[in-house]
Amino acid sequence: MIAFGEHLSRNSLLPALAPRLDGTSNAVAVSAFSALQQFDEKLCRALGCINRPVSDFAAWKIMSATLGLENSPEVLKTPVNQSILQVEIQNRLAIATLWPYLEISLTDADESELKSLQFSPKEWLPESWQSSHPDFLHSGAAAGEIIHSDLPISLPNNTAGYRVRVFYPQPTPSSPNSINGH
Repeated sequence: MIAFGEHLSRNSLLPALAPRLDGTSNAVAVSAFSALQQFDEKLCRALGCINRPVSDFAAWKIMSATLGLENSPEVLKTPVNQSILQVEIQNRLAIATLWPYLEISLTDADESELKSLQFSPKEWLPESWQSSHPDFLHSGAAAGEIIHSDLPISLPNNTAGYRVRVFYPQPTPSSPNSINGH
């Protein structure tokens, strides 16, 4: 009965108990969770669990986000301002987590939104990284994984600021889970 209950609740139990790997969790919690994971792996082998990455937007920490003009002679030939958004995010949980979508909101001087851009994991994760991790959509981000990405974007002329957030698309029209970045 205990094994059956754990089997059914593992996709909600493990994420709830998973410590953060960014230095905010104490060493005892990290060690205890490691022991729980070992037990869970043995139980899963016996019960045939499907070990899926979780979709927990709170797992993600936007470590940095910088928007800068692209260094290219082509910039002078285009009417829009080409820029590069450099973003670095980390999966802080001690378990694999599904890759989130990124949203960049461009604002004017009054903080009114001018434009919103959304990027799926296939669009924002670096191509070189994707080619070395062909199953990334199914396996998720490893515990503690940090990724750096450069995204070319076009800025409206009156852009004065930006915000970066992560989210998972909702199957219903309700608002997405997200965290604010920069």
